[in-house]
Amino acid sequence: MKRHRASTGFPRTRMRRNRRHEWSRRLVSENQLSVNDLIWPVFVIDGDNKTEDVTSMPNVQRLSIDLLVDAVGNAKDLGIPAVALFPFTDPALKNAQGSESINPENLVCRAVRAIKAAHGDDIGVMCDVALDPYTDHGHDGLLEDGYVVNDASVKILAQQALIQAEAGCDVIAPSDMMDGRVREIRNVLDKANLDHVQIMAYSAKYASAFYGPFREAVGSTPNPAGGDKKTYQMDSANSDEALREVALDIAEGADMVMVKPGMPYLDVVRRVKDEFQVPTYAYQVSGEYAMLTGAAERGWMDGERVMMESLMAFKRAGADGILSYYAVAAAKLLKSN
Repeated sequence: MKRHRASTGFPRTRMRRNRRHEWSRRLVSENQLSVNDLIWPVFVIDGDNKTEDVTSMPNVQRLSIDLLVDAVGNAKDLGIPAVALFPFTDPALKNAQGSESINPENLVCRAVRAIKAAHGDDIGVMCDVALDPYTDHGHDGLLEDGYVVNDASVKILAQQALIQAEAGCDVIAPSDMMDGRVREIRNVLDKANLDHVQIMAYSAKYASAFYGPFREAVGSTPNPAGGDKKTYQMDSANSDEALREVALDIAEGADMVMVKPGMPYLDVVRRVKDEFQVPTYAYQVSGEYAMLTGAAERGWMDGERVMMESLMAFKRAGADGILSYYAVAAAKLLKSN
């Protein structure tokens, strides 16, 4: 029989009692992370049986449509609910107007149709709505005299959303941060009898330096004309403003809202969830992924533990789900456990 040291009676409240055993820790766990919380961002390129490494994002590749369909099938088998598509657009197809974005035969639309033909409604498909993968100047909207204009950009963004939805996209995800774009997209979709298509608005998207590796992944201009996107993406100093942005997007018809980036803005996630009690998501962006994965590859941190701890942070902050490049690796680990 084990001998136990006699207690002195102090302290009476011992927080460590509930941490003593693994089963007890599970009983008192306040938040749970599951495969159902994960959305996997994927990059698609033209070609057949083709892969390209994204050098600034270890273990992340651009995939041709045929290989992407297989990869999405693997994600489906792991129980991941949805994927988010991002195209690597041939530079020859880019121009100042981003006109390839409204081509019904563009790379994204072809990829959506292929995924839906193979997997139907067994996994959701989310499409980014913004012009930066398609413009030669790298901005998310149209430029006039060096300034990204709002209303003209919204018109082409709504057209982009429409062709994606017609191709079979389940969730339209406008990431451009133009004013009024959710209302215009909702109106266009409803008029086309696509009222079942959901909108997940990038409602609080900050002008962040954490997007750098993503811009390599989609071939977007790393330093867009004018130098930054601060005239339309949010100031990292502001969180009250984020609540106003979210309120507007909900009023305009957003079904879900998102905060981007993720970990540096967990306070914003918490405020949004507490204030609105709507489905709230966060994007663990490319810079976050590259930072953690790069450190793990160098042996500076335990990669698996850091991955799971970082994802749990989003749940603790109030996120209903997380867009993460770790989705497949995390799903495998969750399944194995």
